[in-house]
Amino acid sequence: MTEPAPEQPHQSPLLPDSAARLLTRITDRLGAQLSLVSRNGTRRPMQRTRQSARPAQDRRGAPAPSLVAVAHGSRDPEAPRTVLALLDRVRELRPGLDVRLGHIELNRPLLPDTLDGLRGADAVLVPLLLGRGHHVKRDLPDATAAAPGVRTRIAAPLGPHPLLVEALYERLVEAGWDPADRGGRGAAVVLAAAGSRDPDSARDTRRTARMLAERLGAPVVPAYASAATPTVPAALRALAARGRHRAFVASYFTAPGRFASACADAAPHRAAAPLGAHPAMARLVLHRYDQARSAAEGVRAQADAVTLLASA
Repeated sequence: MTEPAPEQPHQSPLLPDSAARLLTRITDRLGAQLSLVSRNGTRRPMQRTRQSARPAQDRRGAPAPSLVAVAHGSRDPEAPRTVLALLDRVRELRPGLDVRLGHIELNRPLLPDTLDGLRGADAVLVPLLLGRGHHVKRDLPDATAAAPGVRTRIAAPLGPHPLLVEALYERLVEAGWDPADRGGRGAAVVLAAAGSRDPDSARDTRRTARMLAERLGAPVVPAYASAATPTVPAALRALAARGRHRAFVASYFTAPGRFASACADAAPHRAAAPLGAHPAMARLVLHRYDQARSAAEGVRAQADAVTLLASA
């Protein structure tokens, strides 16, 4: 079952010594964990230690929750292969962590089957989706509600985030974008996304477009393969009308598929590849997983403190 986020408990300014010591330990532990993550989601440099394949554990010594990556699914055979390559990178970064895959549709394993294999366990669902939309808001909660034997947390979607922007930037460079161009000689970018009727999804895409524009120093226009406007061809025509004839298409898709291909066909010689198994994507998947875990552990720590105060 999905754990609800409880209200923040009221804390008394006068605590018994035992409760104060407990809260100090909790604060120190959470502070140490958060100190390892920089504001852009990357891990800060730390002294190298021998990697171990032992199962990951949480702060109580219990097995760490499984990471269930949730992909949309596609009829393109390259899509599941790309997602599996991404998850291999995630496992390399976090040896011992149980990493599983579940699809919303079209490919196996489907998410309900993956959750069925985790009965009695804890899991964090990390959507391999790039914004808030119907799948994140409805499909994932419905799937967890239908799997009461699994204690789940749903992480935030991958975007918007600076790590996504870095992956988009490098994919554009691979496609021929000149890093020294800075928008000169009529250069611009169309950020091609799947599209959604959910206004939050469109806001997330526009935010990523602004972040990418700052990274490139060039105009970036969001466009969509379905459910929203403008389309990628329309965005390219609008840029050309403004004198931006060297427009590239940035593929705002986790993996290949019908929508990604249709967007790339609009500018076949200047279209970047989907984000795929880019190293920044693997770091971002783990960052979202760690965020959800930290939130859950913080809630448990507060509940423990309240219980201790009530019994003092």
